[in-house]
Amino acid sequence: MITFALVANYVIVALVVLTILRRREEPAAMLGWLLFVTTAPFIGWITYLIFGSRRVRRRAIRRQWSSAGARVRFERHAQQATRGWSQSALPKDLRQVAQVGRRVASAAPVGGNHVDVFIEAEETFTALEQAIRAAEHHIHAEYYIWNDDETGRAFRDLLIERVKAGVEVRVLLDSVGCWRLPRGFWRPLLEEGGEVAWFLPLWNWPLRWNLHLRNHRKLVVIDGREAFLGSQNIGDEYRGRLKRLSPWYDAHMRVVGPAAGRVQQVFAEDWQFATGRGLPREKYFPTPPMAGNCVVQILPTGPDEAPDALSQMSFAAVTDATERVRLATPYFVPPPAVRIALTHAAHRGVRVQLVLPTRSDHPVVLWAGRSFYAELLSAGVEIYEFGAGMLHSKLVTVDDRWFLLGSANMDIRSFKLNYELTAVVYHSEQTRELADAIDDYIARSEPITRQVAKKRGLIGELAEGAARLMSPVL
Repeated sequence: MITFALVANYVIVALVVLTILRRREEPAAMLGWLLFVTTAPFIGWITYLIFGSRRVRRRAIRRQWSSAGARVRFERHAQQATRGWSQSALPKDLRQVAQVGRRVASAAPVGGNHVDVFIEAEETFTALEQAIRAAEHHIHAEYYIWNDDETGRAFRDLLIERVKAGVEVRVLLDSVGCWRLPRGFWRPLLEEGGEVAWFLPLWNWPLRWNLHLRNHRKLVVIDGREAFLGSQNIGDEYRGRLKRLSPWYDAHMRVVGPAAGRVQQVFAEDWQFATGRGLPREKYFPTPPMAGNCVVQILPTGPDEAPDALSQMSFAAVTDATERVRLATPYFVPPPAVRIALTHAAHRGVRVQLVLPTRSDHPVVLWAGRSFYAELLSAGVEIYEFGAGMLHSKLVTVDDRWFLLGSANMDIRSFKLNYELTAVVYHSEQTRELADAIDDYIARSEPITRQVAKKRGLIGELAEGAARLMSPVL
């Protein structure tokens, strides 16, 4: 029996090795998996199947092909609604940036939008509640985390009210992010006619070997005309009501106009992927209103999208800067290309400011991020650790001209493994508003110098080094 098990192990290891060699990943990541799989019997290949495989690509690629035509139709529809607005209305350098998103993620910028940015949790929840109450036809919500607490139950009950009023409600949740949610939590909504679906549910058998591929998006679409997106989940934690991580700082935005239709398209693709049911264009994609003068580019990214789309857009943001880049993120484990962009910008004389939390709900990620401090500080990057609460905002502002805001962290998990949603907004006034918010974070943060970084001692250096080894899956 033992002999048979060992032979089976060697056969599976050989097949897994062939699979790894066929993948075009970073050499270091490939080498790490090869060493682990070949030196850890059974544990190695089982771990790879759970955390290294991307079998979701096969099914998701079919979804991508089926939605490609829908994306083209959306772009034409948006251009008609904006009375012929085209990308040529942007300055030349921003047209080049927008072209990156258009090429790598089929994400075209559209004008005619009104954007509100929220940097306070209560502002976000108040605006979201008002929009849900005003919904007339449908509400589509997609979240990574929805907690069973006062906030979670209040928004669930609000959705139930709207269903009773004749509004269609669909909720799409990630099965890992919401693993603590009781199975009966949504029963009252379902009994009234609402719909709830789970993204890559773990309880389906056979196991799809995609535990690590999660839907990290946070979005709500109201009547196909108004959308919310950003970094804030639904729960007391995200209102700063938990003492351990209070106060909590997030960044969210509301967009009214053609770009809301693009967020709707993202939800429609995810809903069809999770349920197999499509959303008819004529019913859920009304002609978007001309609501303002903001140019917005909605960038959906994930393991089935173009490779490194988010990394390329982040690289474009930093390399486009001529004066100042502000970056706030709770989890910082940057890919090599982004690290090079940050150090290169600093060497060019661009003021690069990076704001990270002093404490985190994921300490290993915090330690991994600190392992990059020496390299960045040597290049002239300014690093600040924010200790006045839990900094969960994901923001990048470029030269007070344009910004990125969304669900994606500045880490390899968000860049390669998670389904994320980022808005790129080309508007100086809104950018300055966010820049002021980051400046406020900086004013309440501790500047990190090389001397401060060295004070972490041997234990700190070992913890950072060990966490850095785990960076490919953090």
